[in-house]
Amino acid sequence: MKFRVQYIPFLALAILGLMMALWAGLLRIGWQLPPLNNNLAVAHGPLMICGFLGVLIPLERAVAIRRKWMFLAPLFSGLGWILILIYPFAGKVLMTLGSFGMLGILLVMVRREPHIHTITMAVGSLAWVLGNVLWLSGQPLFRVVFWWMAFLVLTIGGERLELSRVLRPTRAQVRLFTVGVVALLAGAILALFNLDWGARLNGLAMLGLALWFLRNDIAARNIRHRSPLTRYLAYCLFGGFVWLGIGGALQLVIGGVNVGALYDAELHSVFIGFVMSMIFGHALIIFPAILNTPVQYRPEFYGHLVLLNLSLLIRVVGDLTNQFQIRRWGGMLNEVAILLFLAATIYSVIKSKK
Repeated sequence: MKFRVQYIPFLALAILGLMMALWAGLLRIGWQLPPLNNNLAVAHGPLMICGFLGVLIPLERAVAIRRKWMFLAPLFSGLGWILILIYPFAGKVLMTLGSFGMLGILLVMVRREPHIHTITMAVGSLAWVLGNVLWLSGQPLFRVVFWWMAFLVLTIGGERLELSRVLRPTRAQVRLFTVGVVALLAGAILALFNLDWGARLNGLAMLGLALWFLRNDIAARNIRHRSPLTRYLAYCLFGGFVWLGIGGALQLVIGGVNVGALYDAELHSVFIGFVMSMIFGHALIIFPAILNTPVQYRPEFYGHLVLLNLSLLIRVVGDLTNQFQIRRWGGMLNEVAILLFLAATIYSVIKSKK
């Protein structure tokens, strides 16, 4: 297989965006580090969502479909996270253009294959566009973040629906999933007018979707699969669904908050527990698809997966008990787990290429 070196600059943009987001996260959680840039700490969320995932997700789609204009989406998002540290408004504009590009890619996919999984991902992309437009118009991030959650939950949810088609979900199961999607979007809309009730509805929707995936996703069946790789993927996904449910339950019980430890617990249960667990598992699919090279599974991958879950548990306990030092160390170990994941994945790519 021919190694696709032409996509490495896009991956580099995504990984550098992740590095900056991690540094910003340590600053926000209380670690005394060089700030690097005056705008860095406040850009933690946009760097992670738009600067890292906003490059990686459309890049995967663009490589699969191979239309040149589609590569503008990851390019705009990648350049956007750089500009947001220098000229924040210009960075927001580019990231918003990147989200429009992602929506265009998904509309092509829906036209080719108008099924529930592609429609779900397209709705997720629309949520990203709406969130970015609201952010560009001056809405605070604690309201925008509900749209970013919907973007990632529905994008990942659509991918899981696609991969779980072998289970042939019934019409009733699909209707139940659709109710969860509608409730998630309704929560994001409601949060613009009433933060508390919007957060509770959003939490109820995520809790419902988590239970749906735990019951209907193929991951639950693959935990006892003979293949070590398949079992590893199943553990990543199963843990991610559990964290999605925890994040949903926290929002349902706590309601709307816009700062502080409880806000940290609500957000990172979803963005680290759910999203990063999914990335840990899907990376073994994404990187081969982009680079056209296999990524060898290694038992050591369980190390960063276990560390991610344990450190997030520590962080959330610190948040809920208002223990700053526990929360701070949990956040640090979250980032260590992510860095170990990156190192292990890059090493596997290099090893496979050789």
